[in-house]
Amino acid sequence: MCEMTDAERLAAYDRLYADLLKERDKVLADMDKLRAAGKNRGATYQQLLAQKLTVQNLIGRFEIYGIKET
Repeated sequence: MCEMTDAERLAAYDRLYADLLKERDKVLADMDKLRAAGKNRGATYQQLLAQKLTVQNLIGRFEIYGIKET
């Protein structure tokens, strides 16, 4: 495994946080589409709900350390 500089590690965390925010937004949009189609009891919706909770938990962990959405 290669060693990262502090700046590279910080950039990686920034990318991770940005990707989590994008994933959350996509999951929410997908859930809205399913809800609008009346499919909010199906397996796909339930999987998206679980994914949303997981992503929100990860975002929350960043916020504990002072990294918040701008």
